[in-house]
Amino acid sequence: MNIAADISDDLETGEADGGIGHALFSDAPRSVSFNKLRKRLLRQVRQAFDDFDMLKGQKRWLVGLSGGKDSYGLLALLLDLQWRGLLPVELIACNLDQGQPNFPKHVLPDYLTKIGVRHRIEYRDTYSIVKEKVPEGATYCSLCSRLRRGNLYRVAREEGCDALVLGHHREDILETFFMNFFHGGRLASMPAKLLNDEGDLMVLRPLAYAAEDDLAKFAAAMQFPIIPCDLCGSQDGLQRNAMKDMLADIERRMPGRKDTMLRALSHVNPSHLLDPKLFDFSSLGVTDPS
Repeated sequence: MNIAADISDDLETGEADGGIGHALFSDAPRSVSFNKLRKRLLRQVRQAFDDFDMLKGQKRWLVGLSGGKDSYGLLALLLDLQWRGLLPVELIACNLDQGQPNFPKHVLPDYLTKIGVRHRIEYRDTYSIVKEKVPEGATYCSLCSRLRRGNLYRVAREEGCDALVLGHHREDILETFFMNFFHGGRLASMPAKLLNDEGDLMVLRPLAYAAEDDLAKFAAAMQFPIIPCDLCGSQDGLQRNAMKDMLADIERRMPGRKDTMLRALSHVNPSHLLDPKLFDFSSLGVTDPS
C-alpha cells in the first residue's frame, strides 16, 4: 500500500471538491506549508496503523485528551482520517479532570461540543493523592501517570471501548528509551501497541512516528485551546527534561539523528546484544568440517 500517495490523492481530491475535511479544520490555514504538515502527520499515523496492525478487531476507541498539544493533535488527525473513510472506528474523547487548582473545567467540554465530538469528562481528585503520597522535592510523574491510566482504563471499559489511544510521539518514545538506558539499566521504551496487564484493552500510540516539533506547529496553526500542566510543568530537573535536552542537542549538532534513533528501535539484532534470554548463545559453536 502506498500510504503517501493515498493521503496526497485524498487531500487533493477533497480540496478540488471544495472540502476541507472534518469541521474542526474549517478555520485551519490554507497555506502550502500547513497542507504539507497535515499530509505528513496523516501519513505517519497511517504508517503506524499498518506497521503495528492497530485497526485489527477494533470498533471503538477512547482517546485520552489532556488539553495539551499532542492529544489535541492526535484527536484532530484521527477525526480527519475518520472523515475521509480511512478510520472505521468510533471515537470517544475523554479528559480526566485530576482536581488541579485553577483547572479551566469549561475549556475541553466547550471545545468538544463545538466540533461535535462525543466525549466524557471524568472527575477524580488524583492531585490530592499525589501531593499527599509524594515527598516534597520528588517528582510526581510516575504516580500521577499510574493513577491517570487506571482511571482511563476504567472509563474505557465502561464505554465499551477496545483500546485506549494516547498521544505519545517520537520524542516521548526516545526519551523513555534513554531514561531506561541511563537510569534503569535496560533497553525498553514505549511500545506503539500494548496489551494491558488484565488482557482486556489495547493501548495504542498512533503518533509514534510523529515529531514533537511538527505537532507543536500543527497545534499553533489549528489554534487549539491549550491547557498547561501545573503538576509536571512546574517541576525543574526531571529526568525526562534532561533526556529531552540531550536529544535536542544531538539533533542540533547532527540533524536527522532522532529519526535514525527511532529506526534503530525497529531494527534490533539480539545476537549482537548481551541478553542470553533473547538469544541462545549456548547453541553457538564451530561446525565440524569433517
